[in-house]
Formats: sequence, structure tokens, C-alpha cells
Amino acid sequence: MKAVRCHAYGPVEDLTIEDVPSLQPTRNQVVVTVKAAGVNFPDMLIVEGKYQARPDLPFTPGIEFAGIVKSVGHGVTQVHPGDAVMGNAVSGAFAEEAMTDVARVVRLPANADLTVAAALQIAHGTALHALVDRARLAPHEILLILGAGGGAGLAALQIGKLLGAKVIAAASTAAKLEICRLHGAEFRVNYNDEDLRERVRAITDGRGVDVIFDPVGGSYSAQAMRCVAWNGRYLVIGFAAGDIPRVALNLPLLKGFSIDGVFWGEFVRRQPEANAANVQRLMQWVAGGKLHPVISARYPLSGAVAALNALKRRAVVGKVVIVP
Repeated sequence: MKAVRCHAYGPVEDLTIEDVPSLQPTRNQVVVTVKAAGVNFPDMLIVEGKYQARPDLPFTPGIEFAGIVKSVGHGVTQVHPGDAVMGNAVSGAFAEEAMTDVARVVRLPANADLTVAAALQIAHGTALHALVDRARLAPHEILLILGAGGGAGLAALQIGKLLGAKVIAAASTAAKLEICRLHGAEFRVNYNDEDLRERVRAITDGRGVDVIFDPVGGSYSAQAMRCVAWNGRYLVIGFAAGDIPRVALNLPLLKGFSIDGVFWGEFVRRQPEANAANVQRLMQWVAGGKLHPVISARYPLSGAVAALNALKRRAVVGKVVIVP
């Protein structure tokens, strides 16, 4: 089979496309014929050696996929060859076949759109876990989303609206903010052209926002943290801007707000039943026509470098997927 391969941690341009042996499942593992693989910011960080997970070299990048079960290992009874599934793994999705533990796959209806499923689990799973399990977002609360045009940001926007929140979308371009408007964001802030703190203050009549969803980090975090209302919740999702911000701890003290870390991968490992319930909720929204993941581009395996570079340049709206 063909797979994207990483032989040394470093620039994504060093990735290669190679023929490798087909995968053979061991106990409690599943091999899936990949129909689509979601491209996520951690994929780039893993290749560059900047993520908390460092697969043994050489490895195939990619942590999110959907496809058809090809074979199962001893002890697997939850899925069978021929089943449509979506799944995640530490690595291995950017290939014609992927292998993962059975606990990391979810069986899908036979008629499921596998490209949509490949773009759903990590971004929307993270957003749902963050907004419901961590922030307990309530109807009519005000939600500020940084990086609202990206995969995680748009997922948070869509789910925030489904939960009944009012949304302030903050992004870096007018085109991204237009997408946010189309998905229901009542207010938009271009933080390249506007002062984020002052704009949010004006929108909320000085009250501030109840929940902040921050997958960006960097200098934007310090501005956003001054926008939190009394008893607010600040969700730390990631650091797409590259810098991990330092926190002025007097702010949560004076405003009585909490800072909540959101590590979806560890949530999946520690609380698989809760994650399975979240995934089922997402799938029900998709099946009911209430949730539509935004997929802005599809790439072949040979386009993996281009897909990752588009993510690095912040040129991606919503999600992009690799279709082997």
C-alpha cells in the first residue's frame, strides 16, 4: 500500500510517498481501508517533533480517518470487516490503510459520508468536549471564539449555536469572517484590523463574555483574557500562533473566572464512554441535518505536504482532508 512517511522530525517538505507492506492487526486492533483522512494542526507539530506525542521513526503521519474495516485482530467483536467506521490514532492516517485500537473507532451507518466523518471527530469532538464537558455552556450565554475560521473554531461556532449561545467570531481575514457569518455568528471581529478587547467591550456593553474558546494562543490570549465576564470560563485548546502565552493570574482572581484546559486526546483515553456519547451526539446532529462540517479542500496522498503547508499558512477555512 502507499503511505506518507516521515523519516526524521523536521520540515513537512521532507515527507515522502512510499510503498509499504499492508498492515496486519494484532490483539484488539483494527485495520481500516482509509477513504478520507482529516488534516489537523497537531499533524504538522508531530512531523516537526514539537508535539507531546512523538511516534517512533519512521512513521506515517495523520491522526484522524474514516473508511471501511479491512481486518480485525483477536478479541475484536465491536466491528467487523466491511463496516464503515471513523477513528483516530497516534499516527498512521495518511495512507491507504490505517491501524488503531478498537476502542478508538466508531461504527458508522452504511450510508455515512466518510469524507464528512473524517473531518468530524477531532475538531467537533474537541469543541463539544470543551463547550459542554468543560465550560458547561448555557443557552443565551456569550461565546467568543478565537481562530473562528479554522477547523476547531468553526466547529465551536457550529456547536455553540446548536447549544443556544450568542457567538462573537474573531478571525484574521474578512473571508473567514464571512464564513462565520454564514454559520450564524452574530458578531465578527477582525483582530488584524480591530482592537479585540475594545470591540468585545463595545459588543457586550462592557460586560464581557461568558466563555472563550482559544485554539490560537500567542498575543491574542492576553487580549482575550481581559474580555471575560464575572464567573466566565477560558478554554485553552491549543497554540496555533506558535507561542504559549504567560498568564497574568490577577485577572482570573479579580474577575472570578476559571481557566480550563482541554486535551481531547487524553479525554478519549481516560473517559472512552463519555467520548462515545459525544460522538453519537455529533452523528445525530449530522444525520438530522443540523451540523455540516466545513471541508474547503481535498488532497490526494501526494498532496499531503501542500495540505499541511496550507494549514501552517492559516490559509485553511474549516477542514481539509486527504483522500487516498
